[in-house]
Amino acid sequence: MSASIKLKKNVPIPFEAFAGFERLERINPIIACEPPEWAAAAHAFVMDDTVHYLWGRRRKDNYWTLMHSTAPVGDPAQIAHDPRNPILLPSSEGFDDYTVEYPFPFWNPADRRFYVYYLGRRQKLPKQTGLLVGDGDFGMWTRVCHAPVIAAANAYERQGSSHPSVAIAGDTIHIIYTGESAEPPTICRATARTGDPATVIKDPANPVFTGSGQAWDSWGVREAEIFIGPQYFHIFYGGSDGEVWRIGHVRTRDFRTFEPNPHNPIFTPSPDPNAWDCDGLLTPQVFEIDNRYFMLYAGLKDGAWQTGLAAKHVGK
Repeated sequence: MSASIKLKKNVPIPFEAFAGFERLERINPIIACEPPEWAAAAHAFVMDDTVHYLWGRRRKDNYWTLMHSTAPVGDPAQIAHDPRNPILLPSSEGFDDYTVEYPFPFWNPADRRFYVYYLGRRQKLPKQTGLLVGDGDFGMWTRVCHAPVIAAANAYERQGSSHPSVAIAGDTIHIIYTGESAEPPTICRATARTGDPATVIKDPANPVFTGSGQAWDSWGVREAEIFIGPQYFHIFYGGSDGEVWRIGHVRTRDFRTFEPNPHNPIFTPSPDPNAWDCDGLLTPQVFEIDNRYFMLYAGLKDGAWQTGLAAKHVGK
């Protein structure tokens, strides 16, 4: 294990803190399905002594359902699957009547309820973002509405306005999402008030991030995840050179100027050609437990995506 990075309160997290994630090789993938099915689009929410995982199970023909699993905070790889799975199916009508996936859970301090922005679509594109609400049972969610809260309305998102990730600062919900079109994918931003998470306003500067300018992410960026640290929003994302998806990191204060990590890409596919994540990486959500950063991510092998975990020790 690499040496710890010493962090100080209210001092920006150094780039080095996110440059040394190590795979938990002995237990990965932590969530998997038998190919050709996938277990991907996973996100973690730490509550008390439990890590809640919401993830997507892809069945044949690109049909997705939402799933819930848990693990103790002392061992976030010790997965137990909710016996009620799948916890959410496509709707009988609406924009998500064929598939539901990529669920990002968060707690809203305004009404003290839990919400999930998620990806939904019909058999044909576009992918769009919907909203669920719940009261703390991560196996029970209700649709806030049957229309998308982030609709695919602009040229840069004609094929998709989805793959949401959320951070709350004050009374503002910051949302980053992937814009998909005939061009390479981009990272977009939107906001909502905590008092009304269903009313989402897109950033007029969209797409706000199209890549670092380096070759490794020059073909497209997607599936970004947001993490709040002192002074900065940290964005972890998938970047492609046209062949392989790798994980990168940038930080920003204003969603206009993005500073790339000089160690980018910070996480790359396994060099082992037999590894479950040797062909590509996406969905890099970073969360913290007891002075340790974890990265939940999707790994690709032979056309199937599954979910794994990497970790990095930090000091306080």
